[in-house]
Amino acid sequence: MDLRAFGSSPAAEEAEKKYITNDDLRKHNKPGDLWIAIQGKVYDVSDWIKTHPGGDTVILNLAGQDVTDAFIAFHPGTAWHHLPKLFTGFHIRDFEVSEVSRDYRRMAVEFRKLGLFEKKGHVTIYTLAFIAAMFAGVLYGVLACTSAFAHQIAAALLGLLWIQSAYIGHDSGHYVIMSNKSYNRVAQLISGNCLTGISIAWWKWTHNAHHLACNSLDYDPDLQHIPVFAVSTKFFNSITSRFYDRKLTFDPVARFLISYQHFTYYPVMCFGRINLFIQTFLLLFSKREFPDRALNFAGILVFWTWFPLLVSCLPNWPERFFFVFTSFTVTAIQHIQFTLNHFAADVYMGPPTGNDWFEKQAAGTLDITCRSYMDWFFGGLQFQLEHHLFPRLPRCHLRRVSPVVQELCKKHNLPYRSLSWWEANVWTIRTLKKAAYQARDAANPMVKNLVWEALNTHG
Repeated sequence: MDLRAFGSSPAAEEAEKKYITNDDLRKHNKPGDLWIAIQGKVYDVSDWIKTHPGGDTVILNLAGQDVTDAFIAFHPGTAWHHLPKLFTGFHIRDFEVSEVSRDYRRMAVEFRKLGLFEKKGHVTIYTLAFIAAMFAGVLYGVLACTSAFAHQIAAALLGLLWIQSAYIGHDSGHYVIMSNKSYNRVAQLISGNCLTGISIAWWKWTHNAHHLACNSLDYDPDLQHIPVFAVSTKFFNSITSRFYDRKLTFDPVARFLISYQHFTYYPVMCFGRINLFIQTFLLLFSKREFPDRALNFAGILVFWTWFPLLVSCLPNWPERFFFVFTSFTVTAIQHIQFTLNHFAADVYMGPPTGNDWFEKQAAGTLDITCRSYMDWFFGGLQFQLEHHLFPRLPRCHLRRVSPVVQELCKKHNLPYRSLSWWEANVWTIRTLKKAAYQARDAANPMVKNLVWEALNTHG
C-alpha cells in the first residue's frame, strides 16, 4: 500500500522542510535579490516589488528580515492569499517571536474578529458632506459677497476644507473608505490632487516610508527638513537621506536657519503648503515610476485651474494676497499637528527593523489628548500611536482601542505619551530650541560633548 496517498505524517513533513538561518536571510537584501520572512516562512519578492501597491521603498528597507508585524499592520486578510506563489520553500530555523510581538498579533486578531477593520462607520460620508458644504461656502463668499471680511471668512473655510480633505485622502490611502477600490481611487484623486493640489502618489510614496521607518533620521522623510529644521544634533554631521538618496548638508545656511528654528517654526508652518506643492511637482516631473501618473497630472491640473480662477475673482491684489495667506495659515494647524506627533519623540539612526515593530512605533510617536467631540478636527491622528500600530483601522475606532494599546505599553514598559495640544507644542519647541542652541556654536560644528549630547538629544 502506498502510504503517501494518505498524506505524510507531521514528523515526515518536518523532516522534509528546508531551512535557512536569519543570517542567511539577511544576505538577500539587494535589488534583484530580495527575500523577506513572514511567520517563519521565506518569500522571494525580487520581481513582485515592481507591482507592490505600497511601493518599492518599504520592501527595500525591510528586505532580508522578518516582516510579520509590518505585514499584519499594512495588509488586509486577503493579502495572505498572495503569499504562496512567492514562497521559496525555505523556513527560518532560528525563528523567534518576542512577547511584545505575540501580544501585538493577538490584538490584531481580536480587532479583526470584532470586525473593526471593516466597520468604517459614517465618518467618510459626513466628512465629504462637510467638505461639499464648505466648498459651497467658499464659492459664495468669494463670488456673491463684496465684503473683504466675507472674503477672509471664505479663505478660512478653504483652509479648513483642505484640512478635512487631506484626512479623506489619508484614510483612503490606508484602507478602502468607499464601496470598492475604484471608487476609493477616485476619492483619493479628488480629495488630494483636485481639491488640495497635493499628489496622492507623492503622499503614498513618502507616507508609507514614514510609517515603516518612524523617526529614523536617515530613513524617515518626515524628519528630513534640512536646511530649515533639525530635530536632532545628529543632522549636524550632514547625514545621508536613504529615502531621497542624497546628502543632507549642514552648511552655513542650514546652521543659521536652524539656530533660530524655535522662532521660525510657526511662521514656516504658515507656508508649509508651498513645500508640498513643490514636492508634488518634483515627483510628477521625475523619472520615478508610480501608478496613475496621467490621473495624478490631471488632478493637479484641475486644482491649478479652479484655485487661481477663484482667487482672480477677488477685486484687487491685496485681497487676493490675504485670501491665499489666510487659507495657507489655517492649514498650518494641520502641518503643526503632524510635527507635534513626532518632532519631540525618540529618534534613531539606521534602517527600520522587523523584529521591534511595536517598540519603534511607541518610541517615535506622541498622541494629542482631546475631547471626543474634537475627533473630527484632528482626523483621528491625535491617536498617533494607535494609527501607526494599526494604519488600516478606521479612525472611528481609534479612541475605542486606545485603552488596550495603553495597557500593552504598560505591560511591556513601553512609552505611551499623550499630551495636550499645549504640552505637545511646548515639547516640540523645546526640542527645536535645544538643537538651535547647539547649532549656534560655530566653533563646534560636530557634537563633541558627549555629556551634552546625552542630556539634550533623544533617541
